[in-house]
Amino acid sequence: MLEARRLCKNFEGLKAVVDFDMAVEPGEIVGLIGPNGAGKTTVFNLITGMVPLTSGTVQFRGEPLVGLRPNMIARKGIARTFQNIRLFKGMTVLDNVRAIFHPRITYGLSAGVARGSRYAAEEARILEKSRELLAVLNLGKREQDRAGSLPYGDQRRVEIARALALEPALVLLDEPAAGMNPNEVVRMVDLIRSIKTAFNLTVVVIEHQMGLVMNLCERIIVMDFGQIISTGTPVQVRNDPLVLEAYLGKGVKTA
Repeated sequence: MLEARRLCKNFEGLKAVVDFDMAVEPGEIVGLIGPNGAGKTTVFNLITGMVPLTSGTVQFRGEPLVGLRPNMIARKGIARTFQNIRLFKGMTVLDNVRAIFHPRITYGLSAGVARGSRYAAEEARILEKSRELLAVLNLGKREQDRAGSLPYGDQRRVEIARALALEPALVLLDEPAAGMNPNEVVRMVDLIRSIKTAFNLTVVVIEHQMGLVMNLCERIIVMDFGQIISTGTPVQVRNDPLVLEAYLGKGVKTA
């Protein structure tokens, strides 16, 4: 589904990503881990067109993505969340999700101004879809709350609902369990598994919570100083001396 080959990104002489290779098959859940500053989020930014490549290629479903704007990449079926939550914090939870549908509305400007039957039907469809997503994310009772007033974990779930509103085939989750306690991490694992099945998704997740990574991901890629230092199953990665030295540390246990 996704193939990134020899991705490189330099920032004024700093080599943030060096010869990064990744191939993701349909239906996989792949983890991308490494110390802070290893280049993980930069990889997401390169795939989604948020920053330009220095060199390398990215293909999604056999089509090249390099040079496309982020909105065009999203339309092709790639959605993402961000390490730093990006919500319209002054808007309601419901309107945060509804807003994602509006770039794809089928009625034109005149129909929107007149607010006739076509406008009403489309807006009713968007409202229904938005509420369905909030229900899946257990946020139905919070739809009229301001997004910025929600607990941190709920704001993360709103971000995931917004990503799902794009109707993607591939979702890139950037630290979805950041700041969560162990019980919340377990619930996040269950949530990602459930939406993966319900929406027929392929998932790549960046995360520092090893309980989530080791119990959720089928395959893990480990980065350090912009380069891949290990790849394999959770058991293989957990026992790799390079990983233990660079990131996990000795004695790390799965949740």
